[in-house]
Formats: sequence, structure tokens, C-alpha cells
Amino acid sequence: MLKSMTGFGSAAAENEEYKAEVELKAVNQRFLEIGFHMDHALDFWETEMRKTIQSVAARGKIDVFVRLADKRGGRGTIEVDRDRALAVRQALNELCDLLHVARPDDVAAFLSFPDLLKQEECSDRSGAAPIVLEALRGALAQLDDMRQREGAAIGEDFLRRLNLLEQLTERIRSMAPTIVESYREHLHHVMEEILQAHPLDEDRLLQETALYADKVNYTEEVVRLGSHFRQYRQILQHADGPVGRKLDFLLQEINRETNTIGSKANCAEVSQLVVDMKSETEKLREQVQNIE
Repeated sequence: MLKSMTGFGSAAAENEEYKAEVELKAVNQRFLEIGFHMDHALDFWETEMRKTIQSVAARGKIDVFVRLADKRGGRGTIEVDRDRALAVRQALNELCDLLHVARPDDVAAFLSFPDLLKQEECSDRSGAAPIVLEALRGALAQLDDMRQREGAAIGEDFLRRLNLLEQLTERIRSMAPTIVESYREHLHHVMEEILQAHPLDEDRLLQETALYADKVNYTEEVVRLGSHFRQYRQILQHADGPVGRKLDFLLQEINRETNTIGSKANCAEVSQLVVDMKSETEKLREQVQNIE
């Protein structure tokens, strides 16, 4: 099945301790490039997340946005800055002696001083890995589904344009004898005008016509085009992995054969058909840049 390289997916997962939300945004890229946008505390799982994405995507630029909410709010620790607390008590005692007032006998009197108590959130998020990966797999499933649906639509467009290219090629093939016959008649007319009273040399006419027929013969190019079209169809029918580069190569060959026909034919009608073929080939090449 063909896959587009563009798509979007999002999913969330949670348990009693964490909630994870993952968004994936994918665009065209020659190779696979994965960019992570998440808290540094999650960097430890980047390798595992990258492997998970690579199991589904082979090409494209994929941005991964991860948001992790820690629901363990009351599980942090509170520490006392012992040195600062003792220094505050000593300072207060000295102040009380200086002012001849009673010394404070309630610990609450010390809480108004900053930084005596330090609250530290729990930094261990190792338990969040299953939740993050679950959300990633959900987002990846959405992304892959979108890429497949868009790839199927592009595949249908490929077949329509390929059918048109085959029809144009058949018209060009059928015109080959007409081109030679038209040249023979033109040459016959010219030679009659030039020679006038002298008899026409039929052998020379046949010789010139044969030379011209060989010069404008594009049978070989038409045969190769047919082969390229068949290969293109086979790739579309049996795509079980990335095929974008193969299709792009075939389109380059199709374009090359088409150009050769245009340079050989020396016929206005064939030239117009060649222009039409080149236009369709270019549209295919634009579309194939979206295929994985």
C-alpha cells in the first residue's frame, strides 16, 4: 500500500500517576528525520520512541510533541535548611537581647523568613515510560492511517495519469508510418518540381525515404516506454514498503524517452503529443514527492 509522507496524529494515555499527550506532525523529507519536543526529563526514552516510529515510518520529517503531567503532586519532599535556620535563630536572639524583648517561643515565627524550607518535586519519572509509549503508539496509529488514506488517493491519481500516458504513447506509435509516408510524398513533390522535364529517379526516392524513416524511427523508445509503464503499475500494485524513489527514477526514464521521441519525430502533431506527455509526467513527479 502506498503511503503519503504527510499526516497528523494525536493521542493521550494516563494512569494514577501520569498523563501523557503526544502529537505527531509529518511532512515531506527525502530521508527520515525525527525531531522531539519534550521535557529533558524524557530524553532517556528517546531511543525507544525513535524505534517505535521507525517501525511505521521510513521517510519524512516527523515532529514529536510530548506533554507529561505528573499527578503525584503530594509526593515531593520538604527539606529544612539547617544552617540558615540556626543563623536566623541566633540573629533573632541577639535582636531580642538588644531590644530587651522576649525571645520567640513559636516555630511559626521563623516561617516568615524565606528559604528556610525547601520543597523539591519528585524527579524520578521512570514510571511514566509505559504511559508515554502508549500515547505515542496511539498517535502513530492515527498518523499511519492518515498517510495510508492519502497514499491511496495519490495512487488513484497515478493510475489515471498513467492511463493517459499510455493512450498518448499509442497515438504516437500509430502515427509513425504516417510520418514516413508524408515525407515520401513531400520529397516526391519537391523532386518533381526540381527535375520537371527529367524523369523521376524512383530508386533515389526510395533511398531517401528509407534514410528518413530510419532517422525518425522511434519504435525503440515507444517499446521502452511500454516497459516503464508496466513496471510503474507493478510497483503500485505490490507496494509493501517505501517506493517513492523507485517511482521517481522511472518517471525520469519516461521523461527521457519522451524527449527522444520529440527530437526524432520531426512532426508537429507528435510534438504536441510529446508536450502533453511531458506535462502529465511532470504532474506525476510532483505527486511522487509526497510518497514514502
